Amino acid sequence: MNKRTKQLLLSFMTMLLVFALAACGNKSEEGASAGEKDSKNETRIYKGENGNVEVPAEPKRVAMMAATYAGNLLDLGITPIAVNEYPKQNKFYGDKLDKAEVVTADSYEKLLELDPDLIITYSDDKNIKKYEEIAPTVTMTYDKYDYKEQHIEIGKMVGKEKEAKAWVKEWEKKAADARKKVKDAIGEDKTFMVMEAYGKDMYVYGENWGRGTEVIYQALELKAPKKLEEDVFGPGWKAISTEVIPTYAGDYIFVGTGAGNPDNSFMESDVWKELPAVKNGNAIKFDSESFYFNDPISLEKELEIIVEELTKKK
Repeated sequence: MNKRTKQLLLSFMTMLLVFALAACGNKSEEGASAGEKDSKNETRIYKGENGNVEVPAEPKRVAMMAATYAGNLLDLGITPIAVNEYPKQNKFYGDKLDKAEVVTADSYEKLLELDPDLIITYSDDKNIKKYEEIAPTVTMTYDKYDYKEQHIEIGKMVGKEKEAKAWVKEWEKKAADARKKVKDAIGEDKTFMVMEAYGKDMYVYGENWGRGTEVIYQALELKAPKKLEEDVFGPGWKAISTEVIPTYAGDYIFVGTGAGNPDNSFMESDVWKELPAVKNGNAIKFDSESFYFNDPISLEKELEIIVEELTKKK
């Protein structure tokens, strides 16, 4: 083999090596890209009220169409891309929902444009079938769970069950400390009622219906008047008139400022003014639009406010 032939052969081998390395590099990049894509598209099965639903393993674009659960997502580190108008009114969230779009029940096109990868809504939402055409949709029945079960269930939906359970554990410790503080201040036997006006109607609430009831009756383990417990704890709420307020009134009354242009004229009535709780300065107002919620962010703020109100007179 002459010198020129050797040089040509060496050049040819070098070119083959370069092409081989380039091909390996391309395959490696393609493999990495495919791996990243598979990771992003990874799914799991959530066993929920509406059956088995294939959901993203780690959803990034969650549309929260159930009004009361937005704060659960926020506590789990997920800012929903869509909510309805009610969570935006909760002062306890601060600016956490500023980037969330408001999507009402009839805003199908807007929700479609937002391209969610998971939709959460109530089990009685009339638009479930439409939502399912947009993204995997899971549902919850509001009064099926207590507030701790609710948070854990939402954690399961979004792949953060561990974080949800950790909050529950920490909350129980915090509640125990608050419980002792309150009972040291007011004693063991005081009774409590939670009520508010909504529009022209007036309601009294049970132990798991927002408005601070979870904090008062469950976390702090404070008592309700016997008649209220018998009539209201089962259904969760009861419409009442001004005349029957004394039937359910406790030593303390937490009364919401109301929403929906509330008629609070009952506070000007003799019936209201003659209640022992009112006379003793134990009628405590709360912001209905914030206390409406029972997610971790709201509950922690409610606990702080309620404990302060019940212990400041000591």
